[in-house]
Amino acid sequence: MCGIAGIFNLNGEPLSPGLLRKMTDAISHRGPDGEGFYIDSFIGLGHRRLAILDLSSAGHQPMITADKQFAVSYNGEIYNYRELRTELEGLGYGFKSKTDTEVVLYSYVQWGPECVSRFNGMFAFAIWDKTRQELFLARDRYGIKPLYYSFWGDTFTFASEQKAILTHPAFKRDVDLEALLEYFTFQNIFTDKTLLKGIKLFPAGHWSRVTLGKATAQISLHQYWDFNFREPDKPATEAEYTEELDCLFRQAVKRQLISDVELGSYLSGGMDSGSITAIAAQELPFIKTFTCGFDLHSASGLELGFDEREKAEYMSYLFKTEHYEMVLKAGDMERILPMFAWHLEEPRVGQSYPNYYAAQLASKFVKVVLSGAGGDEMFGGYPWRYYRAVINDDFDHYIDKYYNFWQRLIPNKVLHNVFKPIWEDVKHIWTRDIFKNVFQLHASQLTRPEDYINHSLYFEAKTFLHGLLVVEDKLSMAHGLETRVPFLDNDLVDFALTVPVGLKLRSLTEVVRLNENEPGPKTGKYFDKTRDGKLLLRNAMTRYIPKEISEGLKQGFSAPDASWFKGESIDYVRKTLYGSDARIYDFIDRDAVQKLVDEHIEGKNNRRLFIWSLLNFEWWCRRYI
Repeated sequence: MCGIAGIFNLNGEPLSPGLLRKMTDAISHRGPDGEGFYIDSFIGLGHRRLAILDLSSAGHQPMITADKQFAVSYNGEIYNYRELRTELEGLGYGFKSKTDTEVVLYSYVQWGPECVSRFNGMFAFAIWDKTRQELFLARDRYGIKPLYYSFWGDTFTFASEQKAILTHPAFKRDVDLEALLEYFTFQNIFTDKTLLKGIKLFPAGHWSRVTLGKATAQISLHQYWDFNFREPDKPATEAEYTEELDCLFRQAVKRQLISDVELGSYLSGGMDSGSITAIAAQELPFIKTFTCGFDLHSASGLELGFDEREKAEYMSYLFKTEHYEMVLKAGDMERILPMFAWHLEEPRVGQSYPNYYAAQLASKFVKVVLSGAGGDEMFGGYPWRYYRAVINDDFDHYIDKYYNFWQRLIPNKVLHNVFKPIWEDVKHIWTRDIFKNVFQLHASQLTRPEDYINHSLYFEAKTFLHGLLVVEDKLSMAHGLETRVPFLDNDLVDFALTVPVGLKLRSLTEVVRLNENEPGPKTGKYFDKTRDGKLLLRNAMTRYIPKEISEGLKQGFSAPDASWFKGESIDYVRKTLYGSDARIYDFIDRDAVQKLVDEHIEGKNNRRLFIWSLLNFEWWCRRYI
């Protein structure tokens, strides 16, 4: 796990070594264990190392082949690298290190771009082919590891984080207004845009080549993998699915325990992290576990259940882990936001500053931590979302219903009021089209409720999960901590894609009846009816965790901010968002925004996510513009 960066002058002009060093210095937090550079006139690869496998100097990067024809700067972990190494040795390749980096390098030499389909793990890397004078870039299936790139003139740059690209003196910092509109519609960015105009996020499951002399504002992207949620033609029995899931899950966790440094696990109190910890604890006695809880003295309503420390402590007792906890209070958000915004680089999904503190806690004790991310998205953890659009007249009817639900921050009807200062620049953007375009490669015949559920699972994996992964990487690497996600093991994901919807969720017909036909307010009853989710996973995990955990209600990792924003943090919210020096009002309308914020403070509407996004965007403006 590391940080990578590079400059490629496509016109053949020699590059400045000082510029490359500035890029890697900007992401030094990603790799505190060393730095390295490869420069060949007009091409330069930089690297910051977080040593996890083979801690010796043999693992130094950029790594170069024996014939000096290929060089790699790599970030990630390939969990099947030993099997690939054995295969490559059988083909005549010799190895000088015990790293997966060298396996990635020689896999490309042997198989070219097809090598990425052989990797089971997380990665973002660049390989320079000196003979062909060509730069190869690739990112893992799911987007666990980030990769950004930018063109200006004849210069191509790339890096693990945007801040590295910003060190180049030729880059001009302008806000991408279209991306801003996209974010404040979905609380996420579905396209490859970032909030900085000119910097793009390399898409997950893709590779590309950039060639000397071919200056262009675009790169040619090739997709090698995509999610394909579907109903099986010949489904097995529930018992068979349960046994297969159990086998694949155990295999996934064990695969991701490979490390030459100490490894720990998050233990939130929920099923996903609890199940991972249960398996890991069987392999690593007295493994260290980590939980962040919340002070609830000023919380109210549903937020009174947000602290899961008691459940985590119980599982730590059962699994005999060495357990550490941290309790977050309202002031902790205020304290960390400037540094948080710097590391996150741009707002993404959810209220995520607790993740920053969780990573900070874990990094004090270990260099690698296991996370339960992906379990919900692969096995149907959000049924109340999917059921919003489960029976439809056609695809466009489905899009309308699901799109309306996913306007998480600002609904279309008030978008023009909120974005009044920049509306002329963005009024041509139809966010519904952005939403619909997510599905363009998941074509299937939509005739049954199950088909629409699988469409929704695809959407969440491509957008919501991807956003979560970007956030998790940035906030863990801010502390030099590697996060691994066993639920995104290739074999486990391939299995999950074909599990029948009926084994993930309960009776679709009963839920649809309630959703479509029952008159009057139904939020409470609706939630009671639909809080099933992950049925197959719950059934399989009862072998490892207490039944009260496997059958418990889903609880996201969120602070009680709805209460804090109109209580202990109200002065901070007003000072930050109502002040005359607030930067956000260069882009959004002060009166329209403050009216929405007032509705939350006065208890008329819960606008927790909107207020969090405003605070996050304000600090992003202060740190990046």
